[in-house]
This record gives sequence, structure tokens and C-alpha cells, in this order.
Amino acid sequence: MSHTIFSYPLTVREHHLDTFGHMNNSVYLQILEEARWELVNQNGYGLNKIKECGKGPVILEIKLLFSRELLLRDHITIHTQLASYEGKIAILKQWITNNAGKTCCEAEFKIALFDTLQRKIIKPTPEWLHAIGSKSI
Repeated sequence: MSHTIFSYPLTVREHHLDTFGHMNNSVYLQILEEARWELVNQNGYGLNKIKECGKGPVILEIKLLFSRELLLRDHITIHTQLASYEGKIAILKQWITNNAGKTCCEAEFKIALFDTLQRKIIKPTPEWLHAIGSKSI
């Protein structure tokens, strides 16, 4: 089943750059996380909900592919889409496009829902599935 694609616009700023004048590799992880937090917040599963229910996201693995430079003041869009959720493990895909619509970075995250009281990964709840854009709740 196809899941919702969430889009998050962003402008590359001075503090995102490295000495080569393009976005520093570590910043990609920061802005990808920013987009993921915006997705779950807009779907009602922000930090207050996580503190309230004691269940929140954990990242188990990250794969990143850099294919085009991102430069100062580039207007970009970070796209986020749930690719799959099998058992307790989900694959969340993110990709960054520039103003021309060309993909500049692709990322794949293995994630799970973590119970902070039991200190273990648990099966996804309906609220969590909704939060990450699942259409099959």
C-alpha cells in the first residue's frame, strides 16, 4: 500500500555549510530529523504525547546517499514516506529535492517504537502508525 508523502520546505542557511561552501554531511541528519519531527508533530505525536504515553521513535539504522551539492540559499524540500512496517520494524524513506525537482540526497531509516518504561521495542500502536503517515491503520 502507498503511504502519505510528507513535504517539508527549507532554505539552506550559512550555519548549514562546511568549508567547501556546501551543506555539511552531518547537517543532513539534522534537517532530516527536523522534517521527521515536523511530520509526527503535525500528526499529533509530538514530544508531549511521547512523554505522556511513554512510547516514542528510535532509529536502528541509517543509510545516506549524497548525489548533488546543496549550496547557500538553495530552496529544498525534504520528503518523508513510510516504505514498510513489518512486525516491530519500519523503513522510513526520506529524500531531498532542490528547486529544479532533482534529488540531492536519499536516506533510509530503520525505525521502531520504543517503550520508555519497559525499555524495549514494541509493536506499533494505531496512533504511532498515523503519526508516521501510514494509510493502513
